[in-house]
Amino acid sequence: MSTTDEYVRIDAAVDPLAAVTRLAASGRFEEYVVYERPGEWIFAGESLGKIELDTHELRVTWDGATRTGEWSGRPMAVLEEALQSLPLGPRRAFGWVGFECCAYTFGAEAHLQGGIELAHLMIPRVEVTVSESGATIVGGDSSDHDAIRDLLTAPDAAVRTAAPTDIGTDATGYRDRVAAAVDEIKQGRYQKVILSRKVELGFEVDVPESYRLGRENNTPARSFLLRLGGLEAAGFSPELVASVDELGVVTTEPLAGTRAFGRGDAEDLAARMDLESDPKEIVEHAVSVRTSMAEIESVAEAGTSHVSDFMSVRERGSVQHLASTVRGQLASNHSHWDALEALSPSVTASGIPKDASIDTIFRLDGAPRGLYSGAVLVVSPGGNLEATLVLRAVYQAGGQAWLRAGAGVIGQSSPDREFEETCEKLGSVAPYVVAAARS
Repeated sequence: MSTTDEYVRIDAAVDPLAAVTRLAASGRFEEYVVYERPGEWIFAGESLGKIELDTHELRVTWDGATRTGEWSGRPMAVLEEALQSLPLGPRRAFGWVGFECCAYTFGAEAHLQGGIELAHLMIPRVEVTVSESGATIVGGDSSDHDAIRDLLTAPDAAVRTAAPTDIGTDATGYRDRVAAAVDEIKQGRYQKVILSRKVELGFEVDVPESYRLGRENNTPARSFLLRLGGLEAAGFSPELVASVDELGVVTTEPLAGTRAFGRGDAEDLAARMDLESDPKEIVEHAVSVRTSMAEIESVAEAGTSHVSDFMSVRERGSVQHLASTVRGQLASNHSHWDALEALSPSVTASGIPKDASIDTIFRLDGAPRGLYSGAVLVVSPGGNLEATLVLRAVYQAGGQAWLRAGAGVIGQSSPDREFEETCEKLGSVAPYVVAAARS
């Protein structure tokens, strides 16, 4: 199909969440990524080009032609080089990188058995930026513009109700795995590890509708909805893994320390006070911030790294977290992809030190994490990058749908409390998962 770089502006009162959900559910775009950041939603639809990386092969597609080949080295560097090989012009790339990318950074490739998808980026044929005052369309043709205008301003439809989901069964032996990790920590093998558990849903999910309902009931730092290749996902990210802005400022937002939220003013306040005074949670957060600071220092100009908003409390849906912001000025000999590699996977989704905790995750977490605890990305040609952490999400692929959540395990951890924490986090998603309509 033809495309253009022309800007088309639609000035109209718009419900951005409903609008991007309609675009995703319309069937007009075979692949798409929706990415929300403060003040705007971006809908990237239909791949003009894409980059797919798995454990065995790199596939680069542009304008209908695909080249394939083996690859070696570090996944982030491979993705950077592949993007640079394409005639992008001003176009942005959207997509995801999975947790298993870290195996190559931390010498854990032996844990990767079989073909595992590591990353999937797409360069959209049409990009729509939506806010409450209207939308801007870049790319596409006149028929796209007419269809998008109709979808953006269509009458709103009622949101369907969620399907019941049981999150309270320990089907993966989570408590036993936490106990095993506590024993290893007490032996001095590492300080902290984030172990997760997978909850199979047992029914087909309407992912766009689940995104809309979930976003109406969550307060994320960022949110996303995607269908790329065989994977669908929708999520409500509590933090940035990494961002690099137009001035080269690198930012990460480690969250560690969790209590339930949304149970009433008195109970929420009591939980907050408990969170702010719990030695286990304070230690967990402090060591996470220290690690994030060291990672930014590894790619930043000397003396520019600093912490702000230290150990504040941020509310994220059904939970509240201790949070801090760490920043530094990217050094001239490092790229935005280097910054993402240095900060991936997020310390709050892996552990401390990362090499030992990542080895533990591969040993104790069971099945590959894939997108869970990876990141959804927006990458601009000028070097801007934003990567948001994938935690509170619903996933669907290969006829299966699931949720996943984890908790930070340290020497003072209780298996029952960490299991309870996963339930609190799953509470940000599970009550809003909508089953697909039966045909």
